[in-house]
Amino acid sequence: MDSLQLSIATVASVIDLAVAPVFLLAGISGLLVVLTNRLGRTIDRSRSLQASESEFMPQPHKQAIQLELSSLLSRVRLSHVAIGMSTLSAILVCLVIVALFLGSLLQLNVSLLVASLFIVCMVILSLAFSAFLLEVLISTRTIRASLIHAETFGKGEGPASAGDQ
Repeated sequence: MDSLQLSIATVASVIDLAVAPVFLLAGISGLLVVLTNRLGRTIDRSRSLQASESEFMPQPHKQAIQLELSSLLSRVRLSHVAIGMSTLSAILVCLVIVALFLGSLLQLNVSLLVASLFIVCMVILSLAFSAFLLEVLISTRTIRASLIHAETFGKGEGPASAGDQ
């Protein structure tokens, strides 16, 4: 009976330790939702621009569309990087939780492993946020360029009229 009490107390203390990583996992999940939504909108915008391109379109409009398509490709790449790194960091958080439980149940000292996994997770998550920031910067730069193009060549005629972001 004492071993059962000890096991329940041990599991309860590990659950207490695992609460912070679980909240981190929830935050990463929210980030993944944002990233996948932005990726979907970027792909939709790319398809819209490709469908609107015509051989009878004035050359400045074709160039503007090609520039925007190029920036959309960069955004898609950065979104993929951010999604991949966010997913990897979520997996590392899961491994931290597993290590906490195994260390406790098997009475192993996993503090160095847990700390290492957590540090690597934070570095990768920081890189994911950096890729996300770059994607947002490209997006706002593209919007500005589209608005300037629309003002220069008349409203409603340029690629900015199809709606973005």
